[in-house]
Amino acid sequence: MIEFVVRKHSFKARQAVALLLSTLIPLAACKQENSADTGPAKLPVVQAGDMSLVSVDKPDQFPLVQAESYDAPAELEVTGAIFPDVAREIPVISLGSGRVVDIKARLDDHVKKGQLLLKIQSPDSPSAFDVYLKARNDEIMNNKAYQRAKDLYQHGAISLSMVEQAQDAEDDSLADLKSAEEQLDTLGIDKDHPSPIIPVYSPISGVIVQQNVTQAAAAGVTFSGSATAFTVADLSSVWVICDVFESDIPKLQLGQEARIKLNAYPNKLITGHISDIGPVLDPSIRAAKVRIEVPNPGILKLGMFVTATFQSLRKDHFAVVPAPSVLHLHDRDWVFMPADENKFRRVPVKAGAMVGEKQEILQGVQTGQQVVSNVLQLEATLEAQ
Repeated sequence: MIEFVVRKHSFKARQAVALLLSTLIPLAACKQENSADTGPAKLPVVQAGDMSLVSVDKPDQFPLVQAESYDAPAELEVTGAIFPDVAREIPVISLGSGRVVDIKARLDDHVKKGQLLLKIQSPDSPSAFDVYLKARNDEIMNNKAYQRAKDLYQHGAISLSMVEQAQDAEDDSLADLKSAEEQLDTLGIDKDHPSPIIPVYSPISGVIVQQNVTQAAAAGVTFSGSATAFTVADLSSVWVICDVFESDIPKLQLGQEARIKLNAYPNKLITGHISDIGPVLDPSIRAAKVRIEVPNPGILKLGMFVTATFQSLRKDHFAVVPAPSVLHLHDRDWVFMPADENKFRRVPVKAGAMVGEKQEILQGVQTGQQVVSNVLQLEATLEAQ
């Protein structure tokens, strides 16, 4: 770029600039014309053909078969997660309130029925034992009085009513003593070896799925601590909770079998049965909760994601073709159908279950349509060409 600085009121300078511009403009036009003449030529656009069509020299070498009709129950596949059976989930409650002095189990531990879980130092223990001692002493005294009254009555020293009063006092003291002994048993206190420490045992065998206490924390039903120290769940049988859309609910019924496939163990297949179909729909997704009871072979863990497959109660119509007619390639399924002249068209399909030696085609092929009977033979011929 050439820059000129022209002073104001300079006539000769303006004449020089006009002369120079008149010379440069034709030169620039010539340069543009030369550039257009010497530029690269435009390439022709070639349209690509249909990649799903293949040509063969002798199409008669590949016999065709006709897709047949097959009636089978449709499959409904939903996702869900594993939860504990609430009937097998038991809270561990300390009836004695106090401070935790020893914890013998932790979250996720496997425990046995009657196993010691924790110890609590509680003022309820001395109070209960005090009530027991007073009840026992009262019963001893009333029993002696009753025995003395009976002896005196036999010798005519007292009336029958006085004997009855002594017997009533003895019965009341026996009732108080029995109640005090039951209180000790409830708290887990040995009346022959009393202690301010109250042991808490597991009510069932299972896994600790929740822990609400720590060392030196408050526990029990009267202090500010949690009444439920632990929650123990029997995981020998668990629930699978699934969301089933409103339109699919008529396909299910109570007791219906479900096949459970685990995301963590894709080669494991577990069978369960529907135990409940929720009466209330989730308004946000228009789905009901379906509960499946599943026996736990030992690998199911709470919170696992699973896929549940049900067979529909009504049957649907499907097309079936010989198994060799389906090409499984790159996680997709294909068949070849005859096209114009000596060509075949590769068509994507959705394959279903095997029916003997034939393959269900859920989508892509209709009953009566023709497909190549042996797709591997056709693929081998195409690779050789």
